[in-house]
Amino acid sequence: MRQHLRPSAAVVAAFAIAAAVPAVAAPVAHAEEAGPDLVISTLPGATPKPGEVYDESVTLTNNGTAAADGVAFRIRLTRGLDFPEPVKGCTYSTLEDQVRQALCELDTVIEPGASVTTPVRFKALPKALMESVEYGTGRAGEVPGEGYSESYRRLTLTADSTADLAATGDRAKARPGSTVTVKASLRNDGPGWIQNQESDDQVALMVTIPPGTVAAEVPKDCAPFNIDGPSGPSAPGKPQYVCWPADSTLEVGQSLTYTFVLDVKKTAQDTAGEVRATSVYGIDPAFDKNPANDTAHLRIDVPGGNDEPSPGTSDGTTTSGGAGNGDGGNHPQGQAAGGSGTTGSTTTGSTTTGSTSANPSTGGSTDVSAQGHLASTGSDGTTLVAGAAAAAATLGGLLILAVRRRAGTKSA
Repeated sequence: MRQHLRPSAAVVAAFAIAAAVPAVAAPVAHAEEAGPDLVISTLPGATPKPGEVYDESVTLTNNGTAAADGVAFRIRLTRGLDFPEPVKGCTYSTLEDQVRQALCELDTVIEPGASVTTPVRFKALPKALMESVEYGTGRAGEVPGEGYSESYRRLTLTADSTADLAATGDRAKARPGSTVTVKASLRNDGPGWIQNQESDDQVALMVTIPPGTVAAEVPKDCAPFNIDGPSGPSAPGKPQYVCWPADSTLEVGQSLTYTFVLDVKKTAQDTAGEVRATSVYGIDPAFDKNPANDTAHLRIDVPGGNDEPSPGTSDGTTTSGGAGNGDGGNHPQGQAAGGSGTTGSTTTGSTTTGSTSANPSTGGSTDVSAQGHLASTGSDGTTLVAGAAAAAATLGGLLILAVRRRAGTKSA
C-alpha cells in the first residue's frame, strides 16, 4: 500500500446559510455490492476567535470489499473562513455565495478494513461568525456530489465574535386622508457577517405600522407577521410585517431599506410605529450584544393632531425629515439608531447599501451527516454552494405554511 500523503491542509468553519433545507441523502451502501465503501469520521466542534487556525484530522475507513485506489478529498468553507496556505496536490477555487473550495488528490490506496487520516485546517477571518464547512469524499473515493453521506459531512460552528444589528426609522408629515411614504432600514455594523447556518430563523426587520394609518403598498420582501412568524405573502393592510434579505445574508456594513406607502386615516393624529432588528420569528439574535440601537420608530406628524404618539406605540426621539423621506428614528432612550450609507444596488421592495469586512459571535457547533434536516433547532443539509438560494426558497415556503410556534425556536 502506498504511503498516505498529507496534502489536504484545508480550512473548516461555520456558516449559511443559511437558512436550511432537507439533506440530500447519498446512495445507501449494500453489503452485497462489491467495491470500496468509504466512511469519514466527524470533525470536533470549535468556537474559534477571529485570526485563529483550526487544525484537526479526519479518518477515512474503507468498509467495502475492494480497495480505493486514490481519493478525491474536498473541503468547502463559508465566507468567514479561509485556507491558511496552499497545499501541494490541492486545487483552490471560489464558488457561488463566496464559498471557498479545496479539491485535493490523496495519492494513497485504502484496502478493505484499512484507514488513513488527513488534516483539515482553516482560519477564522475577521468577519467570521456563523460558519460552515463541508469535508470528505465520495463512497468509492471519487469527487463527492452535492448531498451529504457517511463519506461527506458538514460541520457548523459559531466564531467567538458578535454582529451589531441597527434599526433605522423615519419621520414624515402628512394631512388626514392623504398618503405618505416612509422607509425602514436594517444595518449590520459587524464585526461579523450574518447568515444563519443552523436554522431558518434568519435575521430580519420587524415593522409595526403606525396606528391611524394603513399600509397601502408593501415591499415584496416583507411578509405579514402573525403571533410568532410570517403568515403569508406580501400583502397590504396588515398591522405588522417582517422583512428579510432575499438571500438571508447581511454583510458587514450592509444596509437594507424597505419602503412603505401608508394611507393616513381622516381621523388620524400624530402617531408612531416601531422598527426593530430581530429575526424572521421575532427572536432577538444572541450574537447581537448591543440592544441599544435595535429599535427605531416610524413617526407621522399630522397637522392639527396631538404632539404625542397614539396609545399603544413606543415613544422616542427622532430626527425630522421630509414627508416620506426622513433621516431616521432613534430608540426609546433617544440614542441614535444609525443611518444608511450611500445607496447601492436596489432590489424589489428593498434598497441595499454598501458592505465591508469585519469580525464574529459566540456559539457552539454541530456536525451534520446525510440525515440532517431543516430545523430551527440545529442541523440542516443545505450544501454551501446552494445555501443562499435554498434559504430564500425555504423562507418563501414558510409564508404559506401554518404559523410556527415560538416555543420551538427559542435558540436564537
